[in-house]
Amino acid sequence: MHARVVRFTDVSPERIAEIAGRVEESEGPPPGVDSTGFQLLVDEAQGTAIFVGFFETEQKMRDASAVFEQMDPSETPGTRASIDLCEVKAEATMS
Repeated sequence: MHARVVRFTDVSPERIAEIAGRVEESEGPPPGVDSTGFQLLVDEAQGTAIFVGFFETEQKMRDASAVFEQMDPSETPGTRASIDLCEVKAEATMS
């Protein structure tokens, strides 16, 4: 599994609410993005967010990155501060 991890700054609660609403209404990821899921982590006190998108293969992650790079900045949580393309080496879920 692979993950595209993007850190955003200048994030507002209003912008996060907009994105959450759009996600709830959507029928899946944007065209050209073959993702298995995502998480959006938000620190409202600092005005930051981290988006983690999950992909079955490195190629699917890289293809999606090309789509995300073309997105209008108004469609993102804030200002992109960093982007990491990662391989998931360990994962655990506690019950």
